[in-house]
Amino acid sequence: MNLQEALNSFNDWQNKLSAYNHAMSVIYYDAATVAPKKTAANRAHALGILSEETYKLSTGDEIVSVLEFLDSHKEELNEKEQRMVYLAYKGMKEMKKIPIEDFIAYQELLVKADDVWHKAKEDSDFELFRPVLEEIFEYNKKFAKYCAPEKHPYDYCLDQYEKGLNMEKCDEFFATLKARIVPLIKKIGEAEQVDDSCIHGDFDELSQEKFSLELMKIMGIDLGVCGLGTTEHPFTTSIGSHHDVRITTHYQRDNFASSMFSVIHEGGHALYDMHSDDEFAYTNLDGGVSMGIHESQSRFYENLLGRSEAFVNYVFPKVCECFPNQMKGYTAHDLYKAINLVTPSLIRTEADEVTYCLHVMVRYELEKRVMSGELEVKNLANEWNKLYKEYLGVDVPNDREGVLQDSHWSGGSVGYFPSYALGSAYGAHLLHKMRESVDIEKCLAEGNFEPINEWNREHIWKYGCLKNPDELLREALGEEFDPTYFTNYLEEKYSKIYNI
Repeated sequence: MNLQEALNSFNDWQNKLSAYNHAMSVIYYDAATVAPKKTAANRAHALGILSEETYKLSTGDEIVSVLEFLDSHKEELNEKEQRMVYLAYKGMKEMKKIPIEDFIAYQELLVKADDVWHKAKEDSDFELFRPVLEEIFEYNKKFAKYCAPEKHPYDYCLDQYEKGLNMEKCDEFFATLKARIVPLIKKIGEAEQVDDSCIHGDFDELSQEKFSLELMKIMGIDLGVCGLGTTEHPFTTSIGSHHDVRITTHYQRDNFASSMFSVIHEGGHALYDMHSDDEFAYTNLDGGVSMGIHESQSRFYENLLGRSEAFVNYVFPKVCECFPNQMKGYTAHDLYKAINLVTPSLIRTEADEVTYCLHVMVRYELEKRVMSGELEVKNLANEWNKLYKEYLGVDVPNDREGVLQDSHWSGGSVGYFPSYALGSAYGAHLLHKMRESVDIEKCLAEGNFEPINEWNREHIWKYGCLKNPDELLREALGEEFDPTYFTNYLEEKYSKIYNI
């Protein structure tokens, strides 16, 4: 085979793999949104077959020989081709280390786990979920041993979501945050508290949906490409490529801000996914490069922009239009203070910017201990409750609001959670850099997201997976990432709100 023939075969293989991923993404989205409750076994059957086909497609003799040939001729490839081949070759070698029967069984287990988690959360019954969660953690340990026996299994998991991340780096990062955030929380707790009554009341779902769609339009999201659904735990997924992206939210009748910030958060993910360079469509370069970078975009839009006073001033008339009776007597400044209330709480997705990272630290510590063999899954709920009391000073009343609140473990996402805290800190540093060339407050005050989106498009989005996360971030920032930009941002913003 010559180089062009190998590239043609490689491109055909990527197209086919993209089609299988499209089908599995549709099944996943359907399961999380509108699928009837008793259909998990049917999905497991389909996904088991599709998973087997993708495994064979990814590890078969034909693609192995093509990738080996291309890797041996990598100096003759352009930057995009080199990166695609590198990622595919790396992924192939790693997948071949996992026995096909384990790979298929794990995919089927995750379908079951999602179904059981929904039921367990509804019933607030961790014991119902425990057996499948034990299997999930054991599979993650097993896969880590297959693929990277030289690493600690949790370091392997962390690296899957943020290349180069390990426990040592996480410990240092979280220590930096904790040293500044804990004293800030103490100062805020001693200050006069703000009133958040304006976000509580009775907000019907149709009005919340109308407001959600309005928010998506303001953010510059093309509703012809990005759909909005509802689910137990909000998420974003690309269906095959960046030409079809779905986000979800959930509506709480007694708190419209819950959905508001879910939509803005998932909208940040969607904007990133939707704006990979078009030439990356149906290839392994399409979409975000890591979950830390992904969360930098979602947390950037949700908090740094969405909870800013300039944006609240702009969006307040639209809030009043959707909820005229509920907003009667309140001002934009009332809303600004309400959505920036700092108080230790139970639910991570509802947490304020300041205490949010403590929620992530709880999950990080628990995952680390389970993956190290220091903590048994059967004791997770009790340890969760202890850490919430120690870190946030709150008592966990039940499993639904405690260990069962997140969907990530049911989806096998062990090692994901630190990405949220990293993303928050990445976002603050990106905001600082963006301010050098974009008048962000003016854009937000006018509801004009285009200059902001264009900066992100040029520095982050368009690259897809072309660059490693650390390289992408370094080039965007013009310097090495520094988490103190995040702690500086929190101290400056909340000192003003709370007069401390």
